[in-house]
Amino acid sequence: MQIITPTWLAPKNIHAFSTTRLGGVSLPPFDALNLGAHVGDDPCAVAENRQLLQRLQKLPHPPLYLNQTHSTRVLTLPYTGENLDGDAVYSAQKNQVCLVMTADCLPVFFTDKSGQEVALAHAGWRGLCAGILENTLAKFNANVEDVLVWLAPAISQQAFQVGAEVRAQFMQHSPISALAFQADPLHKQKYYADLYLLARQRLTACGVKHIYGGDFCTYTQKDLFFSYRRDGQTGRMAHVIWRE
Repeated sequence: MQIITPTWLAPKNIHAFSTTRLGGVSLPPFDALNLGAHVGDDPCAVAENRQLLQRLQKLPHPPLYLNQTHSTRVLTLPYTGENLDGDAVYSAQKNQVCLVMTADCLPVFFTDKSGQEVALAHAGWRGLCAGILENTLAKFNANVEDVLVWLAPAISQQAFQVGAEVRAQFMQHSPISALAFQADPLHKQKYYADLYLLARQRLTACGVKHIYGGDFCTYTQKDLFFSYRRDGQTGRMAHVIWRE
């Protein structure tokens, strides 16, 4: 199983990583480490992949798998409710495994300098525009200046074409969003959106000073990542964080 670990200055008690598509048992087009149970893959293969994840990465607690809906809802662990709709997970308790899944959307890792709080957000453009990162930050007791953020693998600007209406929605929130959109010279009213920059803008506006990552492209790095935009029917990577 090949994983990617954050390039940030988190305390040693923080465990965090993103999976790749490598190391599981699923067959094409879900090959191989598909962790999504909602994409049409063999349920037995997904279950085995999830068991591999827990065993090989030594997760201290079975993770909660959200029903991600591009919302702004943040669940706090431990969670005993039945409604698993949500797009971010937060915990201030030890060994509570926060997990979100993606296949192009932006996964955003959070912790604080003291290693007492952790969170993960699934930020597609809809959730990002609506405020999923702001809602996740609002859960933290730490001062925002002490929060560390890592932007995990997502689709890059060169591969993420959107319509003018997407740009307009971000512009309504902040005119500075224009810097994250490049006009497509071949298609009128189409733009290439930079999810990484949009996230940095939102986080910086909230007062976050320590932002890392943003170095991958799920669309172009086909050997490493699933990409819904590229393949349509495909698997899902998992992003995981907990504090020891």
